[in-house]
Amino acid sequence: MTENDQNQACLPLQDFDREFNLGELMSGINAEKLLSTLVRMLGEPIWISACNGNCVIGAAQNMESVRLPIRVQMDLVGHLHVSPRAGAQGQAAVAWLEMLLHSSVRYLMASSLHLQAVNEDYEQLKQQHAALLASERRYKELSEGLEQRVAEQVRTIEATQRQLYQTEKLASVGQLAAGVAHEINNPIGFVKSNLATAQTYLQAMAGLVELTTAGAAPDKIQSYLEDEDVDFVMTDFQVLLQESIAGAERIAVIVQELKGFSAIDKNAEEACDINDIIRNTCNIVLPELTGPAQLRLDLADLPAVICNPGHLGQAFMNLLQNAIKAIDKNGRILVETRLERDRVLVKFADTGVGINHEIMDKIFDPFFTTKEVGQGTGLGLAVVRDIVKCHGGEIRVASRQGKGSIFTLSLPLPRGH
Repeated sequence: MTENDQNQACLPLQDFDREFNLGELMSGINAEKLLSTLVRMLGEPIWISACNGNCVIGAAQNMESVRLPIRVQMDLVGHLHVSPRAGAQGQAAVAWLEMLLHSSVRYLMASSLHLQAVNEDYEQLKQQHAALLASERRYKELSEGLEQRVAEQVRTIEATQRQLYQTEKLASVGQLAAGVAHEINNPIGFVKSNLATAQTYLQAMAGLVELTTAGAAPDKIQSYLEDEDVDFVMTDFQVLLQESIAGAERIAVIVQELKGFSAIDKNAEEACDINDIIRNTCNIVLPELTGPAQLRLDLADLPAVICNPGHLGQAFMNLLQNAIKAIDKNGRILVETRLERDRVLVKFADTGVGINHEIMDKIFDPFFTTKEVGQGTGLGLAVVRDIVKCHGGEIRVASRQGKGSIFTLSLPLPRGH
């Protein structure tokens, strides 16, 4: 079928059963073969004309002929022109033509339906493809926007987390202030007292130097030595210096430990000895222990752990301060470290009041606290949990009211340790 025939056959769906003219019906039939067959059947003259008189097959001749009507589905579509001698054979030829044209009608109708369906499917596919392209563009835009929003959200969360750590650190510093001040004031007090005494000793020595320089008599110098008890001064002066040096060293240790605690603002990780972090943290909180309360360390030999020492120190500080409050001057606190395959376990056990089982699932929630208003931030354990998670670890708690609590931190070791 030619392109023109296909265009003619591609009819609107509502017109597939319309009336077809003879030209359309004959479009799929080989005119030469049809004419040759009719000539053999009926002889000449013979031709086929449409209803409007136009010759469709053969050529009209100026000879006597009979015009036989050709009908399709009872509709007149044209005429077969034959010789008057054709007789019954002419009617037989018409019947044969009508059968061919009826088949042509069915073909045109089926072709129209098929092409219409194909075109509709193609249009539907085009629309679906366009919708998919639009959806893909939209998805890409949403994906890019989502990535940007996620990055912004991550930055916001990190900033908020740093603020939470800073808030909790400030709260811890406030609780430590009195104890640390007392711990520093003790050595400062006796260093100051020793320096005042040393100043009087220096004045006595200055008097001796003055007498010696002036060439005083030996008995006068001896009398001065006895009056000022210079032998004791020289001995005690050495003791004063040793005590003052020890006090200054104690202050330096406290300051160094506080500097380690203040390192929470640093984000760098390094290989650290967990036991050293625990010792430093315990030394900082030790002044908070009063009465018969005890703090004991049971630290195993451990390989280095890649961590942020300031952050872990903050976590240990929060757990120790909670334990100190829980034992209320009379209990015991045990800090224990163990190596378990590829992880380091750090346990903080106390013999305090324990935790009510009804709130066990809430203790790590930010801002949850059982303390009175103004006595706690509710961030301590939330910060501990976040710090442990940031180090790839986990935290577990076991507690019985009236018996105490055990917080166990599990921290991974570097590969190939």
